[in-house]
Amino acid sequence: MERLNEMHCEACRIGAPTLSDAEIQKLRTEVPDWALIEHDGIRKLQRVYPFRSFAEALTFTNRVGQMAEAEGHHPTLRTEWGKTTVTWWSMKIKGLHRNDFIAAAKTDALYRACDDAK
Repeated sequence: MERLNEMHCEACRIGAPTLSDAEIQKLRTEVPDWALIEHDGIRKLQRVYPFRSFAEALTFTNRVGQMAEAEGHHPTLRTEWGKTTVTWWSMKIKGLHRNDFIAAAKTDALYRACDDAK
């Protein structure tokens, strides 16, 4: 079975269904460090990645941005001294789609490959 970080995001259309609770729980097993949050009634995935400096966090932020461009799926990124916060959700459907879990898994893989990670 193909792992999430080996998959690619698909175009998400307006009106596509959001994931069910059961689907979310199944997909979360591959991205266990991500928090399931809700903001303004919209469920999202969020993770804070620690770094030793602002420059290292910014480098990671840029890597996530490059991956997001390649996948055609874009997160909210917040870069601060010593950390980058990444939030994934599908804006078109105002909720979670398989793409969000694929992108979260790819973000984790970028972090594991990062020399700057704590």
